[in-house]
Amino acid sequence: MLLSIWPRLDQPWADVLDLARFCDREGWHTLYVEDHFIGHPAAAEREPLLEATATLSALAAATGRIRLGTLVLSVTYRHPAVIANWAATLDHVSNGRLTLGLGAGWQESEHTAYGLPLGPPGERVDRFVEGLRVVRGLLERERTTLAGRYFQVVDAVSEPKPLQAKVPVLVGAKQNRMLGVVARYADVWNMWSTPSVFAERAGVLDARCERIGRDPATISRSTQALLRITGDRAEAERFAAEHAPRPCLAGPVGTVAEGIAAYAQVGVGEFIVVDSDLGTGAEREDTLSALRVALAGVLIPDAGPAHGTGAPARG
Repeated sequence: MLLSIWPRLDQPWADVLDLARFCDREGWHTLYVEDHFIGHPAAAEREPLLEATATLSALAAATGRIRLGTLVLSVTYRHPAVIANWAATLDHVSNGRLTLGLGAGWQESEHTAYGLPLGPPGERVDRFVEGLRVVRGLLERERTTLAGRYFQVVDAVSEPKPLQAKVPVLVGAKQNRMLGVVARYADVWNMWSTPSVFAERAGVLDARCERIGRDPATISRSTQALLRITGDRAEAERFAAEHAPRPCLAGPVGTVAEGIAAYAQVGVGEFIVVDSDLGTGAEREDTLSALRVALAGVLIPDAGPAHGTGAPARG
């Protein structure tokens, strides 16, 4: 199982940079950032929040090995042609280390505050599919034309193309229709989950793949949960209760490692560690190191396809 990191962007830039450099040195697979302009829930709206594309661009120049990803960029915030051009540039700056995570958008308060149309779920999916088609076209073809309801591009060119022969596209999805979008367009699937929920949703994704003649094994699978490393049972129980229904793993490092390993048994190939409850500075680094050691002791090797490893570069 690949182990990746998700630093929260409501912390100082210096802390994000330190964590990125630590994970780069220590062999973590991918660093992901979320795409929001205003914190959530409402109590966090006034908290400082770093912007995703600027953050990743800076980290691309500050690191040398770790892959860099978005979890996930919303096509409601940026025109897909803008996303494609940014992604190609980021891939060059990072020397071919981008995983491009895209989503349909969901945070109503943010859209309302910024005057951005969100729309009902069905409309979001329709717009998202059009956006995916524009992004993939501009990244992978010489010219792209799409006369859509939400996006229109005419004989559009985007150069330079990425260094990777194919930038992995990650789609965050849980509901049935979006899993159909994953089957048709994505290289990586992600969702918050428990092992049992992941297994059930993976079955739906497999069925959608088979329906269109795609091998389900060609889609890498990733997930995440909130983590709290503690030897205090009462604290672990409080943590899980406070964050319900979001998936949580809390307890001693060995217990948390066993919880992560349970995801590998249902086909998860990448677990993404959210750093929000792991301390800061040296404490956080020690916790992450201990978690990797513990996880290595309980994992069964080869939990599924990896994304963005060894992809041939253009030229």
